[in-house]
Amino acid sequence: MAESIVVAIITGVLTLVGVLISNSKSQAVMETKVIELTREVREHNNFAKRMPVVEEQLKVVNHRIADLETEMKNHHH
Repeated sequence: MAESIVVAIITGVLTLVGVLISNSKSQAVMETKVIELTREVREHNNFAKRMPVVEEQLKVVNHRIADLETEMKNHHH
């Protein structure tokens, strides 16, 4: 009877150790994924901040092209 209790306790302890090791590895993987996602979100936010600036610059460039086209037409006529 005592022998089966000792075996059950040893089995329980080993199972607990296995679960703890597995959870530790899982947590490390999750932390790595969170770090990677954080980096990607920062990249996206930086891109999102720059986009309106690029759009404004594109408007200016388009107006300048239109002005130059108008000047070219006026010089040829």
